[in-house]
Amino acid sequence: MTRWQLAHGRHLDLGATALVMGILNVTPDSFSDGGKFDVLDAALAQAERMVGEGAAIVDVGGESTRPGAVQVTAEEEQSRILPVIEALSSAGKALISVDTYREETARLAVAAGAHIVNDVHGLQREPGIAKVAAETGAGLVIMHTGRDREKLADVIADQFLFLEKSLEIARLAGVAEEQIVLDPGFGFAKDYEENLQLMARFEELRGLGRPWMIGTSRKRLVGHVTGRDPETRDPGTAATSVILRLKGAALFRVHNVAMNIDALVFADAMLERQR
Repeated sequence: MTRWQLAHGRHLDLGATALVMGILNVTPDSFSDGGKFDVLDAALAQAERMVGEGAAIVDVGGESTRPGAVQVTAEEEQSRILPVIEALSSAGKALISVDTYREETARLAVAAGAHIVNDVHGLQREPGIAKVAAETGAGLVIMHTGRDREKLADVIADQFLFLEKSLEIARLAGVAEEQIVLDPGFGFAKDYEENLQLMARFEELRGLGRPWMIGTSRKRLVGHVTGRDPETRDPGTAATSVILRLKGAALFRVHNVAMNIDALVFADAMLERQR
């Protein structure tokens, strides 16, 4: 078990049982739920639903990261997410993550009550996010991406190449190791075969020494295997959650909280018997 240190004096214990992060996209254009929760009342109702179903964290995002999405300004991103984070913080029912790669947005989100910063560019687009984490004590999710860079042919070697650089950025900024969780970035400039190889060889990533969060929810990988559209990929997502839990992942970022928790309970029961 590893204690994950978060902002505002909070923490999470990772490892003993699988934990779920519920996805709350307050965007008009996210690939499977765009426009459903971009009004404050709808966003808060969805957050309450996910927490009621067992989510340990609600991850609030204000810009779609799907391939081909239109980039929004920092001001637009902040206008979408900050009222939601402030309301969730006031309610005090959930740990809050902000899904952003912008230093300014991360700083404002933590000030508004967020406990975690989830950076899909792994600190390598705006390294100042590491400074925000160091100064505030926020938990930090560092994700691998293949976008806008040359990748190594071997998927595991490329994980180490990218994430070791990200971890060095965090170290130099003064981020404590206990604040960091890693994400292999399923679907981010990885084709079908690369995603399957990454899943099959996931145990090889343990050498990086930090807990892992998984984000396969409703992604193209699941659609390739199941033939399903994004809205009907939750059972396939739950299957990937079980596979990767059995291979050592600790935290799962999903749209359908209840289904994944049910699946992960079985994975944890199997792990307990193996121990």
